[in-house]
Order: sequence, then C-alpha cells, then structure tokens
Amino acid sequence: MYNQPFHTADISRSGFLVTGGAGFIGSNIVEYLMRYGAGRVRVLDNFSTGYMENIEPFFSRPEFTLIEGDIRDLDTCRRAMDGIDYVLHQAALGSVPRSINDPITSNDVNVSGFLNMLVAARDAGIKKMVYAASSSTYGDHPGLPKVEDKIGNPLSPYAVTKYVNELYAQVFSRVYDFHTIGLRYFNVFGPRQNPAGPYAAVIPLFIQAALQKEAPFINGDGATSRDFTFVENAVQANIRALFAPLDHHEVVNVAVGEATTLNELWKNICDITGIDLPPQYRAERKGDVRHSLADVSKAEKLFGYKPGVNIQKGLQMAVEWYKTAARI
Repeated sequence: MYNQPFHTADISRSGFLVTGGAGFIGSNIVEYLMRYGAGRVRVLDNFSTGYMENIEPFFSRPEFTLIEGDIRDLDTCRRAMDGIDYVLHQAALGSVPRSINDPITSNDVNVSGFLNMLVAARDAGIKKMVYAASSSTYGDHPGLPKVEDKIGNPLSPYAVTKYVNELYAQVFSRVYDFHTIGLRYFNVFGPRQNPAGPYAAVIPLFIQAALQKEAPFINGDGATSRDFTFVENAVQANIRALFAPLDHHEVVNVAVGEATTLNELWKNICDITGIDLPPQYRAERKGDVRHSLADVSKAEKLFGYKPGVNIQKGLQMAVEWYKTAARI
C-alpha cells in the first residue's frame, strides 16, 4: 500500500497524535506517517479493541511514542497533546450491535471521550483535528447516493453517538474557532481488521470463513448493500483532510461510490479464494441500514480525495493479508 504520499507538506518537523492508533484504521494511519517521515508520531490507545502487534514494528523508532490510556480521562487527553501539531482521532467503540447491547459504554467512549479530545486539542492549540465520523449518521434517510447535508433519524445508539460528535465539532468551530473535519466512513475494510469476537465486521468474517472453507452467515436475504471502502482510501482521506486549508468545520463522505450486496460480496470472495459454498441466511439485525452508497464529490472538491482502490482490488489485498495473519 501507499506507493506515493497523499500530502505535499513537509511533515518532518510536525507531531501527530493518532488516538486508537493500535486499532484497525488507526494503525494504518500510523504506518503511513512513519513511512513518510513524520517528525513525531504518538499513539493513544487503551487496547480495548486495538492490538499491540499492530504498532510493535515502530517501537524501536525514536520518533514514535505510545501512551496507554483512555480518552474518557481528560488529563490523559491533555498529556497526549504535548508536542503535537495535528490530531487524527480514530478512537471509538464501533459496532451497531455492541451499542444496542451496551449503549452506556458506547456513549461514554464515543461522546464523552470525543468531547474530552475536543477540549484538550482546543486548549493545546492544535493546528487541525480530523475525526472518524460514520455513515450510520444517515439513519433512515432513503436517498441514494448519500449526500452530506441530507440525513435521517438514527437507527442505533452508535449512530446517535457519531451524530453527536458532528454537533459538538460544529459548535466548537462556531464558538471557539477550533475547526475540525469529520470523515463519514463507509464500511472500511482491509489489513489489521479483526475477524474475531461478537462484533466483527462482515468482510473479515467472510474472508475467514472462505479461508477455512466454511459457509458464512448472512443477516437477511443478502440483498443488503454497502459502499465497501478499502482502508487505504480512508488513510488518504485523513491525510488530505489534515492539510486542507479550511477555516470552518466540515463533514465529508469517505467511500468509493460503488454499492455491493452481501451476496455479491461473498461471490467475489469465493472467486478470489477459489471456493464454491452457498452462504447460510438468518434474520436481519436490528439497527442495520438496508442500503448504503456514498456521493464522494464533496471530499474531492474540498481536498482532492479520489478513491484509489475499488472493492475488487481491495478484497484481493485483504485476502492476501489474512492468509498470513495471526488472528485468522
């Protein structure tokens, strides 16, 4: 991945904080920053969903530091800002089902933790903060493709928390002149995404099933569609947004602009892995959106985002990674 940089600025003298940096998307951002010569890279993670092995290759590098801590603690957030110029806030408790089972913890991490980060970054004079928003914010709005200024009612506690993040960020921009950019991720997948546990995402689950020659479960009839987005596209959006010359808060879609049904997804993975197994179907999950497809023109207009990896190429790269991954 990352055959060329997504930034033109000199980052060799700048400090970057990646919250949730031991997690899936966060560790891929850390890898990018380390590869392209960031002056200082700090990870803040409590390892509730992240893994030490994701960032171990960087431990010997003098420009890398790790703070094992929780964004729910304001003092920890303030400490993490020391010597930092830019913040990439990826720490969150994902998963719609998790939030339905435990809305209080999801709110504590995703809302209270996010507010702590805003306060700490504002007070530290951070130049720019980019944060992980979510396509779940579109809720029950039926329109396709999804356009940033048209949202519906949230369908899960998780969706509520991510929408509240956007509201807080907007208020901080207006009241404190602290401007951030929210990236509404659409079903990001790729290397380091964990296939284990009750809240694993669909692509690592499907790949794991295919590599083990087992039929996966599909919730519903398989016609549910998603705009699956390879992680390199998400990293690109973070880096480009970080250096975008914007003096106000913005929220943008981060996706590919292509819809794939779950049935099509499984067929693609079967073709890549060389198996032929029909999936098993079960009841739909509460809180799930039926169809999701993004309009990414706003991100392209604001900071030149163009998805470089489509679903097919991304799946091939992901399968190759999972073939040797320790967590399969």
